[in-house]
Amino acid sequence: MPSPSAHTSGPTPRIIKKYPNRRLYDTETSSYITVTEVKQLVMTGTIFVVRDVKTHEDLTRSILLQIILEEEAGGAPMFTEAVLRNIIRFYGHAMQGFMGSYLEKNMQAFMDMQTKMSEQTKAFTPETWAQFMSLQSPLLQSAMGNYAEQSKTVFTQMQEQMQKQAEQMLGAFKPKA
Repeated sequence: MPSPSAHTSGPTPRIIKKYPNRRLYDTETSSYITVTEVKQLVMTGTIFVVRDVKTHEDLTRSILLQIILEEEAGGAPMFTEAVLRNIIRFYGHAMQGFMGSYLEKNMQAFMDMQTKMSEQTKAFTPETWAQFMSLQSPLLQSAMGNYAEQSKTVFTQMQEQMQKQAEQMLGAFKPKA
């Protein structure tokens, strides 16, 4: 069984135990919690791992996917059907490993951009925000341009990595002299 710290390189994650009756138990607070409360842990940046109480299997991904499913069903979905279909098409495809990495790096770049914009606009009132967003200010255009450039860079790196792997794989089939 992998250690709980396999998910992080920082502090020891909070342990949430999942019982056969589908209840979740937070070992830090010594209380049962709901999936909504697990979502709140995610929102506050708390590092945690969900383990099956009997098998000790890591169920964290399954709980996170359940939260996404509930959010998607909640009225304002983030993913269109086309996006979901395209994600599904990558399962079992040679590009599956690259796509996960690409999405992760892209999401991190987007989060970094969002944090930077948030820091630069802390003093904005709701009226100022409305003006800012309606004008498509140079700051917003610059931030989106930086994000697009980072996305392009990540994609280029992914292509280069794929090319190297293809060359290595094909090199193994070359006849030896």
